[in-house]
Amino acid sequence: MSDWSISNGSLEALKWVGLLLMTGDHVNKYMLHESSPTLYALGRMVMPLFGFVLMAHLARPGARERGVHLRVMGRLAIFALLATPAFVHLVGWWPLNILATLLLATLITWLLEQGGLAARSLAAVAFLIGGAAVEFWWPALLCCLGAWAFVRRPSVRRLLLWVLATVSFFPINGNFAALAALPLIWAAGKVEVPLPRHRWIFYVFYPAHLSLIALWVPPM
Repeated sequence: MSDWSISNGSLEALKWVGLLLMTGDHVNKYMLHESSPTLYALGRMVMPLFGFVLMAHLARPGARERGVHLRVMGRLAIFALLATPAFVHLVGWWPLNILATLLLATLITWLLEQGGLAARSLAAVAFLIGGAAVEFWWPALLCCLGAWAFVRRPSVRRLLLWVLATVSFFPINGNFAALAALPLIWAAGKVEVPLPRHRWIFYVFYPAHLSLIALWVPPM
């Protein structure tokens, strides 16, 4: 367990799977009025997948020292804003979109890695208050933090905590489909997928596909 790891190519593959599932989920939600239970269930895997991919990059040794967290937060902030008009059109002003969720999770991990009472207190405040404002709320943050803790130091205890964090999606989703992301992630760690990393695909795709869907769907 302690030597568990995942390659860059496998992380990229998980990201592409997440993008595909997200697209199907959004088409089902906004254009098909959630008429497909299958697409809905598959869509519950999206947040755990994206959260894991992001946290795996942030948990790498030396990431904070290289400024990775700050650069990621900057990109997420820009593209969260770009996605906001379409998201508001489709969903409304609250909660903020998934990029804001990932931004908040990144901020919390950055504060936790700073160490010290002040930084950890700010992380707790960000979690408690920020969790009320972002898509998928506190369960999404718990899932991200569970993945981050596990990747940093894999252990059975941390894996169980990550599983419990993923279970917390149940009140939102109405099912346990989010848990299906974990075996997929585990399997991805066992193979080497030869995929190059396309850093900007996720950032650009999110506002772009929401904007296209918004063109076809009347506002809320």
